Amino acid sequence: MALKAVRVFVSGTVQSVGFRAFARNKVHKLGLKGFVRNLPDGRVGVVAEGKEEELKKFLSYLRQGSSLSKVKDVEYFYSNHRGIYENFKISYY
Repeated sequence: MALKAVRVFVSGTVQSVGFRAFARNKVHKLGLKGFVRNLPDGRVGVVAEGKEEELKKFLSYLRQGSSLSKVKDVEYFYSNHRGIYENFKISYY
């Protein structure tokens, strides 16, 4: 299975509803690495690396969202795996 990276932008009601923790929990079950953070424009940004099949599962989870979120749109862009992340973190900056 090929290793890939994906950059994701999730819009809707996704800030202050536990979305970043939801994403982190799903990633840990899938064995992915990267980060999730709130963006100034109200979206949540995610960078994840790992097996392509696991990334597809993760995107499916992001489309569903957490129990309090209302996901309007999920934009994503695949790129080459760089292997620069040691784990998956919630970024607070």
